[in-house]
Amino acid sequence: MALTFPDADRTELAVLGSPIAHSLSPTLHAAAYDVLGVPFSYGRHEVASGGLAAFVAGLGSEWRGLSLTMPLKREVLPLLDRTTPLVDELGVANTVAFRREGSSVVLAGANTDVEGIVRPVAALGHVPGEATILGGGATAASALTASLRLGASLVRVFLRDTGKAGDLVLLAARLGVTLEVHDLRDLGSADPMGFVVSTLPGGAADELPLVPSGPDAVLFDVAYEPWPTRAATAWTAAGGRVLNGLDMLSEQAIGQIRFFLTGDEDELLPAEAEVRRAMRAAVSLPETIG
Repeated sequence: MALTFPDADRTELAVLGSPIAHSLSPTLHAAAYDVLGVPFSYGRHEVASGGLAAFVAGLGSEWRGLSLTMPLKREVLPLLDRTTPLVDELGVANTVAFRREGSSVVLAGANTDVEGIVRPVAALGHVPGEATILGGGATAASALTASLRLGASLVRVFLRDTGKAGDLVLLAARLGVTLEVHDLRDLGSADPMGFVVSTLPGGAADELPLVPSGPDAVLFDVAYEPWPTRAATAWTAAGGRVLNGLDMLSEQAIGQIRFFLTGDEDELLPAEAEVRRAMRAAVSLPETIG
């Protein structure tokens, strides 16, 4: 298929971070651009903390956009000319698009992390009234926002160090969602759970007593290598349903591609269902989303 898009001469894209060699983003994006029939080249570049401004300053007019990992998601904020409301709310942008406005080029920032959680959970038809988040940091902030969008009015967060919950507490207050902060060691006394997002490193949740409340209960373990984690296996064996980091990564990428092409991370792509199937097949993910 042929697709008309603005700034057609801007064809270079990449994911930045350190380390970055393991990133599957080039695989996902290449599959999507092949379906869309757009001549984009998407690579990866090693950029450590503190090096983003110099990297961006050295880019030529062929560049269309960037995907960012932490801590670059925060470090990019002073470089942005335009931001979406979600970037302003969370203070992180995982997506940057270079846009031509008259004789100038502006940097527009978006955050597709939240929808990376929302869409896979919503596709399962699960609407949680309560949510449990394991761990803190930027992914936990995305999980908190996603939980609210999915219908949760109460969120419990379990941390190794409850003293580091300040940012989440402030975010919950801005969002108007009730947040309970607990020590991760107290998880054993928790009731069975209907919706859990583990933002812990791969395998870090394996020994935690995670018990699904029923067959509709969802564990979203953002780890994906190695997979399955023991936590995911135990949750499934107890009758719950599991999503992993590749589900999140593929839906983040869908939002980024929308933003790169159209300037709106919520505007559907042409043949989006086919794009999604190709992306998920490229990383061996089953089709759980339309």
